[in-house]
Amino acid sequence: MLDILIIVAEVSLIILAFSVFHWLIGKLFKQLVRFAWLRKGDRSTRALRRKIRGMLVLHCLMLCVLVVAVNLWLIYQGNNLQEYTLEVITPISPDFWRSFAIGAFQSAGIVIVALISMAIVYPILDIACNRAKKFEYITSNDDSIEEFFSFLKNNLTNIVWLSVAIGCTQLLQVPAIVSQFLYIGLKIYAILAAGLLIFKAVAAIIDSLDALSNKYSNPDNFLRFYDHLRHLVSFLKRSLEYAIYVYMATLVVQQLELVADLAAYGPRIARVIGIIFISRIFVEVANLVIEEALLKNKKLSDFERQRRLTLIPLIRSSLRYAIYFGASISVLYTLGIDPTPIVAAAGIVGLAIGLGAQNLINDMVSGFFILFENYYLVGDFIEVGNAMGTVEAIDLRTTRIRNPDGQQHIIRNGDIGELVNYSKEYTNAVVEVGVAYQSDLDHVYRVIEEIGKVLKQEQLVVIEPTKVDGLNEFGESDLVVRTVTKVKPGTHLAIERILRKMIKNTFDQEGIEIPFARRVLIFQPEDGGNRDVVNAVKGDNLNQASE
Repeated sequence: MLDILIIVAEVSLIILAFSVFHWLIGKLFKQLVRFAWLRKGDRSTRALRRKIRGMLVLHCLMLCVLVVAVNLWLIYQGNNLQEYTLEVITPISPDFWRSFAIGAFQSAGIVIVALISMAIVYPILDIACNRAKKFEYITSNDDSIEEFFSFLKNNLTNIVWLSVAIGCTQLLQVPAIVSQFLYIGLKIYAILAAGLLIFKAVAAIIDSLDALSNKYSNPDNFLRFYDHLRHLVSFLKRSLEYAIYVYMATLVVQQLELVADLAAYGPRIARVIGIIFISRIFVEVANLVIEEALLKNKKLSDFERQRRLTLIPLIRSSLRYAIYFGASISVLYTLGIDPTPIVAAAGIVGLAIGLGAQNLINDMVSGFFILFENYYLVGDFIEVGNAMGTVEAIDLRTTRIRNPDGQQHIIRNGDIGELVNYSKEYTNAVVEVGVAYQSDLDHVYRVIEEIGKVLKQEQLVVIEPTKVDGLNEFGESDLVVRTVTKVKPGTHLAIERILRKMIKNTFDQEGIEIPFARRVLIFQPEDGGNRDVVNAVKGDNLNQASE
């Protein structure tokens, strides 16, 4: 009977201690909700109180079950609970109990202070979040701002409770090893949380600046260049994220003695990330500066603008290779590698490859001659071998041509021999049309010239009205008349198609016949019967007649 009373007393003490603690927390929350600025978060306050109450009940039950189980095990072993309890309690000095009681009250005070602090800080963070989202009435960055503050509150809660746990272990005179492990865990968690928090803060700031730049951008200020560089925002975020991860890993490794030596590589890797990012920025800014410098002048002639458009890709490629080469050298220096032997070896290998790559050198030399002697420029309509179309790009090694059917031809510069450029000053749209032998050629010529005048009025690319070059050929069934229309470079094919349509429609109105070939097929039956005569007309169905 005495054993049962001892067990009940121990369980009652545990329940009493947890009840007192729960009562103190309840009183604290009742005091907190009296503040007007905390009533807005009444729902979250109640939720927090329910969580704390649930944790207290769970720990109380677990401790009660543990006490009952230990006592039952002692009874099963034949021990006297009264004597065993006295043996455990008697050696403990009164100073320990006094210190333990003081530590317990101090721990309760720390918990209360932590709760009060969080209850004060959380509404302030909510107010800051709302004001940040309302800044300049920009809504595109609301998600990143809200994510930052939510992450801040969650991690702040975890850090506070870890700090409380460390403080309580020291006040309750728990073995020092426990406090040390908790302290290391707190530092690692704080490092990770701070790193992620910094990244989310930077992401929110970048999104806000991006939205502001997009809002205030106009052709009259320097922000007009922002649209050309806006695609770098995502690259900036990734670079910062990787750099922060590297520094986080470095700080975490420094806390672990076994692998602390590896922390020396962290700053180097972060600098490599910075070099890569800066080199990319230099490339994009250089591209923008080149385009702005060469094409800013609005008074450029079409030829000069076309020439500069041709040179821009070449200059961009050269600068890009130079910047990336310099970045590679910087990366090697950052990693502690001397690049001199590597560069020397690369030069020897390049020389050996160059001796065996004569076609490559030939292509590059031909590319320089094409550019500097103005054989053709980007936008010219040229014919090279079997390829005919508009020049899309001229690189050091190749020329890219897009034909009217949309197919792209890539031709090595060294393979370009004889070429026809239709884009030098002007070109002729040549159309040959057949008329019947009985037609009045003078009338035909006048009609075609009238068509040419109308064509010049309707098409701005026509330089001179259509002229009749004369009778070009005596065909099998028609007289072939040749017409020439002087047009702007590269537009001759389109004008030829338009002119053919106009000639067809006008000839139909004027009664001028455009003949077409006819064939008469005679089939002789083997039995000597009647012959079948078939008149075959090009483009029409067969008409059969019997003789």
